[in-house]
Amino acid sequence: MYLYGTQTVNEKGHLTIGGVDTVDLAHIYGTPLLVYDIALFKERAAAFQETFKKAGIQAQVAYASKAFSSIAIYEVAAQLGLSLDVVSGGELHTAVAANFPREKIHFHGNNKSYTELQYAFDEKIGCIVLDNFHEIEMIKEISEARKEKMNVLLRVTPGVHASTHDYITTGQEDSKFGFDLKNGQTDDAFLKLHNHPYIQLLGMHCHIGSQIFETEAFRLAAEALMTKMVEWRQKFKFTCSVLNLGGGFGIRYTAEDEPLHPSKYVEEMESTVLSMARTYNYPLPEIWIEPGRSLVGDAGTTIYTIGSTKEVPNIRTYVSVDGGMSDNIRPALYGAKYSAASANRMLDPHSDKVTIAGKCCESGDKLIEEAFIAQPVEGDLLAIFCTGAYTYSMASNYNRLPKPAIVFCEDGQHQLVVRRETYEDIIRLDIPLQKIGREQSK
Repeated sequence: MYLYGTQTVNEKGHLTIGGVDTVDLAHIYGTPLLVYDIALFKERAAAFQETFKKAGIQAQVAYASKAFSSIAIYEVAAQLGLSLDVVSGGELHTAVAANFPREKIHFHGNNKSYTELQYAFDEKIGCIVLDNFHEIEMIKEISEARKEKMNVLLRVTPGVHASTHDYITTGQEDSKFGFDLKNGQTDDAFLKLHNHPYIQLLGMHCHIGSQIFETEAFRLAAEALMTKMVEWRQKFKFTCSVLNLGGGFGIRYTAEDEPLHPSKYVEEMESTVLSMARTYNYPLPEIWIEPGRSLVGDAGTTIYTIGSTKEVPNIRTYVSVDGGMSDNIRPALYGAKYSAASANRMLDPHSDKVTIAGKCCESGDKLIEEAFIAQPVEGDLLAIFCTGAYTYSMASNYNRLPKPAIVFCEDGQHQLVVRRETYEDIIRLDIPLQKIGREQSK
């Protein structure tokens, strides 16, 4: 059993997070409950920031908030001096509600609407990452009509294959994201923006995928973008001031995963950029990165309550919990793996091999195919580790299940930051048929 961050086992045999007993949290807030170890989030952020500082490189570490978006986590990110990566009007609105420093907000996404781009101008955010020619035309129109300036980056696909699941690789040529670096699209995009009176092109951006453990792909991506930057300087006398190399740094979900320390990924990027800048006498650009999963992934733990147990002789034992694919779609979506433990019986032998099943009406609603836990008893608490990224942000109300509550824990204190949905929340947007009839008759 691998414990993360501040997780410990107390004298009662209960799992604690941030110095708080998870059994107490379950009694106070109910289950399913997503618990964040905020000290671990801070530790990971500091590790990225310190690596750049030691190298004396100007940098921005932007929290890729698609991993988990809420007002509270944005407030913590702001306190730590992080920048913020948002990918929709909704995430931008959350950042505005959190009073996040606008100049540190970067707006991503492969299909930004005209309204969303206007919203970005309204809030005077720090940068828009342009993903396609349609966005270039829209942002030119908006900036010219308003006579307002906006910083932009061009997102490019460097043709680098990262060793990860096909659903979360994004840097190859066949991608819905960005301008292809090899077929001339990136150059065409550059020329449409070069010397525009209101659009300030800062440089380029790439993101090659997620849950990547090796550094070679990051080195190759940095080389590809630096090569293009050198070419632009030679041809157009244009120098990129920013090189954004994205995120995708892997974390440990199970004992099979062997992630590197966050500093290792940054060091590989730094050395590549520094080496090429020296070789070509290129002014060292400011380096931006966008960790998301590697900041919040293993900082989050979901606590469930065990309900029914079903034994299928000679095949498997199903242990069902009070959540499932509605609060964590990743196992059903692309076979993501997790580890688990009996949160209220951590000292008992974890020798029962079971399948952790959710309560959604889908045969594929299995959170863990093979988990080793204490002999399951109805009412036991089950902790599934490393659920801090892409769980709540991808949660749904399938089967009309309410989304879980979220609690932050640190230094023995706990605070509710997202309340549990109620049944009334679920039907809040529903309109009874007779009301539609009355509206139409007016």
